[in-house]
Amino acid sequence: MSASLRVLRVLSLSACLSWLLIAGSCRVASADQASKPLATIAERYFEDRLQLDPLEGTATTGEARFEGELTITIAPAHLAKVRKLSQRVLQELKSLNEQKLSPADRMTYAVLKRQLQEQLEGDKFHGELMPIDQYGGLPVSLAQFGTGQDIQPLKTVKNYENYLKRLDKLPVWIDQAITNMREGIKRGVVQPTPLIVSGLPAIKALTEADFEKSVFYLAIKSMPSTFSKAEQARLTAAYAQSIKSRLLPASIKLYTFLEQEYLPKTRASAGVSAIPDGAAWYKYLVRFHTTTGMTPEEIHALGLKEVARIRGEMAKIQAGYKFEGSLTDFLKWHDNEAQFRPFKTDQDVLDAYGVLNKKIASKLPQLFGRAPKAPLEIRAEPELTRATASDHYSGPAADGSRPGVFYTVIEDPAKYRNTGMTTLFLHEGQPGHHYHAALQQELPLPKFRKFGWITAYGEGWALYAETLGREMGLYDDPNQYLGHLKDELLRAVRLVTDTGLHSKNWTREQTMQYMMDNEGVIESEARRATERYMAWPGQALAYKIGALKIQALRARAAEKLGAKFSLSNYHDLVLSDGVLPLSVLEAKVDAWIASQQ
Repeated sequence: MSASLRVLRVLSLSACLSWLLIAGSCRVASADQASKPLATIAERYFEDRLQLDPLEGTATTGEARFEGELTITIAPAHLAKVRKLSQRVLQELKSLNEQKLSPADRMTYAVLKRQLQEQLEGDKFHGELMPIDQYGGLPVSLAQFGTGQDIQPLKTVKNYENYLKRLDKLPVWIDQAITNMREGIKRGVVQPTPLIVSGLPAIKALTEADFEKSVFYLAIKSMPSTFSKAEQARLTAAYAQSIKSRLLPASIKLYTFLEQEYLPKTRASAGVSAIPDGAAWYKYLVRFHTTTGMTPEEIHALGLKEVARIRGEMAKIQAGYKFEGSLTDFLKWHDNEAQFRPFKTDQDVLDAYGVLNKKIASKLPQLFGRAPKAPLEIRAEPELTRATASDHYSGPAADGSRPGVFYTVIEDPAKYRNTGMTTLFLHEGQPGHHYHAALQQELPLPKFRKFGWITAYGEGWALYAETLGREMGLYDDPNQYLGHLKDELLRAVRLVTDTGLHSKNWTREQTMQYMMDNEGVIESEARRATERYMAWPGQALAYKIGALKIQALRARAAEKLGAKFSLSNYHDLVLSDGVLPLSVLEAKVDAWIASQQ
């Protein structure tokens, strides 16, 4: 029997055992008959979600039917429809006999139920009243689509027509955003001042009066030469007309509102707990992002412990460099060393990642029994968003029309450090996000799971993937190992600073100082990170919480199974059901361990 078949057999057995732990039984009588209604519910739910948010449809399935659509998801009427949908599907789930579902379907039932309950619980908090942050919100995202390097396809004439249809709906979104922010001012639900200050330049870029210099004109500048002259002229005229008559006036309206009306009403506080019902909102976000019952206080304490541990490991590397002084001074020195900034052009950086990717790809078959079919590409972050973006991964389209893409932010290649490249690529590329996201699309799962996302699992897996550099021998170079520890320290610091900001009333400046003192980062890096956590409460906690869980489950399995433990089988097991709440993942791994003993 091949290794892959052995893994599949183990997974089939572990599925039943897993749900013995969760549901208390594993009755499969009439399972096929009972599963049909669940499959119908799940399929209809996914389709209804995409109809309510076609932009999500573009991002997840890549289907052409969504390309030209844009729903105003921050409008009260839309939010009411989403709420009604969640309530309806919950009622449909209650009509099923969970005990008669197959083990695999019981997992789907539990994941869907949890998702719907979380959506309804989060509905009482009003994030829609703060639709613009330092990244510029939807207007900047839609403009970025014009690069042709994001989720909006721009290869055919029909693609261009659809993108323009979507852009033409942006002024309606902007009007709703302004209405929401005015309501937020009345309720005291407004953004911290620094986020709007940081976001204004991105919005300002949308107000370029010369339409040929407008960011909304990017698509025309890269129009395929295969289009006929007549089509090129028609599309150019249509985009120019839309920019001048709709997009430019709406963008000016938004910028003027933000600068003159909204900015004076923003708040001096940094944490979400400062707004009405903010403390409860943060506790909800902690549960949502980590999928645990951990409190902000427990996470803060864990963060302090992890920071101390990782800095201890860094001190060993410092000794190897024979650097005298504090660890923070060593980290600052290392960051500024010219030997770790060897690049002259953007292409130099991209080429270095290409070499690294080939090296990693050659080692992955030793650690995984299955690899994703979708290719992985490496691209530079588009110029429009370089000032505010972080390195990130964009998943492939299910129909194969779009590859998985690792985007790296290269503001100045001469300042690009090579220290963190290995650990970064393991996280954002492979076997991090690309493995779980692309493989998930290949699994026989209901679509809401096939295209689903759970932060603690997704980011936890990617951070765990960074640790695999040890098995691959990629951290034998102390410079690259230090890069790994720096990124691990960053995630540990997040546990401290995110909870500090949102549950301990830390200021923006206090948070930045903690980062500079413990990570040795410069002020601009600390500011960018702090503002991200201010805008996205709780999300940054999921990385370390998820990674620690996956590491702990691996250690548990290795200890209990001894010589029977297979690391590649463990990895395939973790990736075999897509993203899961950590509690469900733990039960699944424990069942697998039991099946192997």
